[in-house]
Amino acid sequence: MAKEFPPYTSSTGLFKQLFQKIKEATPPSRFSQDFLLTNLNFKKSGATLSFIPILKRLGFLGTDSVPTEMYKKFRNPDAKVSGAAMAQALKTGYSELYSRNEYWFKKEKNDLKNFLIEVLEADPKDAKLNFLLATIEVLKSLSDFDNSMDSVPPPKKKENEHHEEKPKKHENEDKGIEGINLSYTINLNLPETSDITVFNAIFKSLKENLLNK
Repeated sequence: MAKEFPPYTSSTGLFKQLFQKIKEATPPSRFSQDFLLTNLNFKKSGATLSFIPILKRLGFLGTDSVPTEMYKKFRNPDAKVSGAAMAQALKTGYSELYSRNEYWFKKEKNDLKNFLIEVLEADPKDAKLNFLLATIEVLKSLSDFDNSMDSVPPPKKKENEHHEEKPKKHENEDKGIEGINLSYTINLNLPETSDITVFNAIFKSLKENLLNK
C-alpha cells in the first residue's frame, strides 16, 4: 500500500500564481478561504481550496492558518532571502524525501520519479505521481538551495552611507586620564516571608558588603 504523498496539486499553473500573489499582497492575520478568493482573486474550486492545507504542510501557515516567519521571509524582495525560505519549505513539506537522500531535488525528472516510486511505495501508473513531480518543479523554481534562512547575511551598508560620529573621549582634568563611567545592576531574589527582620538583615548585609566598597 502506497504511503501518504507529500504536498501536491493538480493545478500547478495556478499554484505558481499563488506564490506570486502572496508576494504582492499584504499578509493577512489569518489565511482564510475569503482571503484566497477575494484578496488573491482565485476562483473557488477543489484545486484552489487545497492550496491552504498545502501551505500548512509546507510551513507557510500554522495550524491556525496564521502566516509564519517562513511566509514573511518568502515575500522579501531579496531573491536570496525569498529563495532560502522556499528551500526551507521544501525541507518541511518533503522531510521524508530528505531523510532518504539529502540531495533528492537535484535528480533529473525520470530519476526523481523512480525515487518517488521507491520512497512512497507508489504504483508507477499512479496519476498522482505526475502531479507531485509538477508541484515539486514549481517549488524548486522558486528555491535557492545555496542559502538557508539562518545563513542569509544582513544587507551590506552602502559606502556613502552616513555614519554617526562616535562621541569623543574627554580627559580627566585632575588626573590626566580618560574618564570612565561604570554602572551595574544587582538583582535580588527575595524569600517569600512576611517577617520584616529577614528583609532588614538582607539589605543591611548588602549595604555593608557591596554598596560601601
